[in-house]
Amino acid sequence: MTYAGRVTTGTLLVLVATVVALIGAVEHSVRRDLERDTRVDLEREAALAAMALPDDSLAWQQTVEEASRRTGLRVSVVDQTGRVRAESEITAAELDRIENHLNRPEIVAALGGQPSADRRPSATVGVPYMYVAIPGGPGAVRVAVSLEQVDRVVRAAQRPILIAGLIALLLGLPLAYLAARRVVRPLADIATAARRIASGESPEFPYAGIPDIDRLTADLHAMHDQLAERFENLRRKQSETAAIVDSMVEGVLSSDAKGRIITANPAARRLLGFRDAEALPELPLIFRTKDARDLIDRVLEGTSIADREIAWGDRTYLMNARPLPTGGAVVVLHDLTHLKRLEAVRRDFVANVSHELKTPLTAISGYAETLLADDTDADTTRRFLDTILSNARRMQRLVDDQLDLSRIESGAWTAANEQVAIEPTAADAWAVAASASSNAPSFTVDLADDSQFVPGDPDALRQIFRNLLENAIRYTPKDGSVTVRAVREGAGVRISVSDTGSGIPSDHVPRIFERFYRVDPSRARAQGGTGLGLAIVKHLVENHGGRIWAESALGRGTTIHIWWPTRLPFDSTTPLPHVT
Repeated sequence: MTYAGRVTTGTLLVLVATVVALIGAVEHSVRRDLERDTRVDLEREAALAAMALPDDSLAWQQTVEEASRRTGLRVSVVDQTGRVRAESEITAAELDRIENHLNRPEIVAALGGQPSADRRPSATVGVPYMYVAIPGGPGAVRVAVSLEQVDRVVRAAQRPILIAGLIALLLGLPLAYLAARRVVRPLADIATAARRIASGESPEFPYAGIPDIDRLTADLHAMHDQLAERFENLRRKQSETAAIVDSMVEGVLSSDAKGRIITANPAARRLLGFRDAEALPELPLIFRTKDARDLIDRVLEGTSIADREIAWGDRTYLMNARPLPTGGAVVVLHDLTHLKRLEAVRRDFVANVSHELKTPLTAISGYAETLLADDTDADTTRRFLDTILSNARRMQRLVDDQLDLSRIESGAWTAANEQVAIEPTAADAWAVAASASSNAPSFTVDLADDSQFVPGDPDALRQIFRNLLENAIRYTPKDGSVTVRAVREGAGVRISVSDTGSGIPSDHVPRIFERFYRVDPSRARAQGGTGLGLAIVKHLVENHGGRIWAESALGRGTTIHIWWPTRLPFDSTTPLPHVT
């Protein structure tokens, strides 16, 4: 909108707002005074009507009708229960159809001994009324009058103000427009000069004869000369900086104070997964993890960040960021993913294997030394060799589980996406797990009709069931039971593996999915557990987009719950069919 249009519109809005405010003030003041006077009159009439009521209740209807004819008011008599005993607007035969008035505010106050008034539409006749009720008669006497007359008086008082406002609009708008045009013409010439400066053309600076506008023109002329020189210097420096940034192997991002990306070198786009020509979101939104977004927010608020590691999907970056003096920030990312994976594999392998292999190696070494040093009979030799073999197999299981877990965590394992039947998969896993135990408890599978299948990797689901069922067998007596259940829950299926075994103390439950964590280390090692089964299960479930948790109490058994999505995160276009 032009300046003249803005001035004219502003004048129009001021005049309209003034007229509306005056009309509103008049309405409020006149209506308040009229309604106050009406209430006083109604209280007086209600008192007279209460005094006129005869002792005979059969004559009340005739009395209120007569009072209504004389005063032009609506008169009602209400007893202590809220029942209308007489009403001037209807006949005596129609009284029973009037709803109970015990919920009317003026009736409630009058029955409590206090005169009261209320303003609302009548539920009986459907027009706005002023109601005034006083204690009297069998409970309360109420007098009401239509407020339509009050509305007419208010509208009559508002009409002169509205006419005066229209006259003011007709006179004020042309004057405002002429005054605005006097200023707009030289401003339009200055705007034309500014546009020519922006387009790189030679501008013409006008002379207006208005001191303030002429000073603006002179300042614009000086700015034009200074900008021409500075732009040339900036273009030269920008070319040098862009060449340096584009050649860096680290990702470099810079933003303005509002977080809009100004610079993103090819390395940054590659690290963050954006194509060369793809538009980038604002800097606080470009990172998907909360920790990274919090760091970016701190930088934009003026705090420098040095050598902070952030996760981006399955990758790890080292972030350094500094706020810019003029607002915004510059962020440098260095990819540490490969180094972190190598370090994690090395550290975990050395620490875990060293700890877990110590016991079986000690047993193998001790029994082997005994066999070499002593002449043992055949039974003893066989018993020692069985012990050596058992510990060697335990070491083998430990190495296999460690390799499986490392492969899953490092991202080298990729899940398939097939429809997997839960019942046969659980039965196969139970057959393998139970065959290794001479004291296996009973086993049942209870699946809901709509929870027979889940999408996923068949081998992964079989390994999940096997690890969970081996744990259940290990801690459940022969006369106990193990049950696999599945029910539909939201956008997934909740699979539960329950046993009636020894249970887990509540303070240990949150940690059972950690690698090598054992509630009772001596018992677990004695029964052949590696301490990696639940950690493997957790990673397999989470790699399918699910989650896992445990419920247990000491002496009451354990239930492992798995929520498994019906749409996998790595293939969301293939939903699980609804089986009934």
